[in-house]
Amino acid sequence: MLRKIGKLFVIKTKWEAYIIIYALALGCTARGSQYLIEYPGWFGKLMFLATTGAVFLAGAKIFDALAYERKAREAEAAQTSSHKT
Repeated sequence: MLRKIGKLFVIKTKWEAYIIIYALALGCTARGSQYLIEYPGWFGKLMFLATTGAVFLAGAKIFDALAYERKAREAEAAQTSSHKT
């Protein structure tokens, strides 16, 4: 049962990754706007940029992980098919 629930939290496709990254971006801009209010001036702008930069880094990591997992599945499938013949 826990495996079935765990499968819900696995990003399998680029579409799911786009949705997750969009949600992260919404949250970071909300937090960044709070930083602009709490810290007026250059420090607030710097914190806003830091929150948005974190989303760019997280999105890149998500896409890299998807590509890595796809290549690993393809390599495993190729290895499995070569052992069958």
